[in-house]
Amino acid sequence: MNHYFLDVHALQTVPPSNLNRDDTGAPKTAVYGGVPRARVSSQAWKRATREYFEDRQLLDPGELGVRTKKVVEVLADRIGALETSLKGEPAEVLAAEVVQAAGLQIAPPKRKTESAAKNGEPAPLLEAKYLLFLSSRQLDGLAALAVESAADSKAFFKGKENKARAKQLADTRHSVDIALFGRMVADVTDINVDAAAQVAHAISVHKVENESDYFTAVDDENEDDEPGAGMIGTVDFNSATLYRYAALGVHQLAENLGQGLREDEPLTTPVRRAVEAFVHGFIASLPQGKINTFGNHTLPDAVIVKLRTTRPISFVSVFEAPVRGDQGGHVREAVEELVKYIPDVERKYGDDATTLTWVLRVGPNTQKLSGLGTEAESLGELVAAVGKAVADHLETPA
Repeated sequence: MNHYFLDVHALQTVPPSNLNRDDTGAPKTAVYGGVPRARVSSQAWKRATREYFEDRQLLDPGELGVRTKKVVEVLADRIGALETSLKGEPAEVLAAEVVQAAGLQIAPPKRKTESAAKNGEPAPLLEAKYLLFLSSRQLDGLAALAVESAADSKAFFKGKENKARAKQLADTRHSVDIALFGRMVADVTDINVDAAAQVAHAISVHKVENESDYFTAVDDENEDDEPGAGMIGTVDFNSATLYRYAALGVHQLAENLGQGLREDEPLTTPVRRAVEAFVHGFIASLPQGKINTFGNHTLPDAVIVKLRTTRPISFVSVFEAPVRGDQGGHVREAVEELVKYIPDVERKYGDDATTLTWVLRVGPNTQKLSGLGTEAESLGELVAAVGKAVADHLETPA
């Protein structure tokens, strides 16, 4: 299969907000071009994208995964649903055995075990020592294997063949989010999955200094002779025009989905569905840090999507010299810099014959982007156009 990459670029302005906090509770920052910038980590936007898949039903639940330490509990529930006579402790025992047969490490959770012993409560279920990312179909397969082993599970999983089956079930039929964002299992490295998508840390196109909001809360039950606040505190925030970027290897996505592809549909269909969900989810999602405090519900002012055969190209370098914002906001200046920079980069490093470009924009400040590619009238139109182009490329012989 030919190598194809999707580049997704977005300019998004957020008002006073704290999308992604550091260990002190302040908005994350980075120094770029010698000045401090607002920053939202790649992990924060990946999680927001994954949550958007489910919240907006962009994908069927069977195409999504579960990331948890509580893999024994999750599997026990599925085993009990498959065979009601195994509900409860039998399902929990079988779940632990099939997880270990797959080579995954589980152990008693220390704090929960100590607390249970102190309070005279039943011992908690075994948990993985790290977050495990398993697809819904992988969990279903492991649960079915556990039910099959129920007559004599210890003898069943002593056999190399059944252990191999357990391991294979954990490494086939990957969910879309595993195929996109990858999976690392330290103890069983041969079931790791290389991520098809790379998400950059979003940074502001201009210099940003964090600010602090002093607030008070009044006790509703205070009498007139009880002046003063019931609580006093501060919360840190900033506001910024962010440059956001993600790259998606379409060929890697198709390889990762592998046996996750449905037998009753062509190769292009599930890959196209995954690409459309990613483009839609990445553009429209928003990390939820302090969202109730600031209500910073914005969408990108401008989006540029490119499908290319060369290699991923971020345009963040154009903002190494920070936008000053002294000509009426940051969006207009950022757009002007992009309009000058993108054609120059594409001319020097790109391939016009094999690169497709789409633009989605809002408002007069982004008008100059219109000439960079095919302009979409809506997010839905953009997503559909990108999905069709990807499907067309996949159908083209290597």
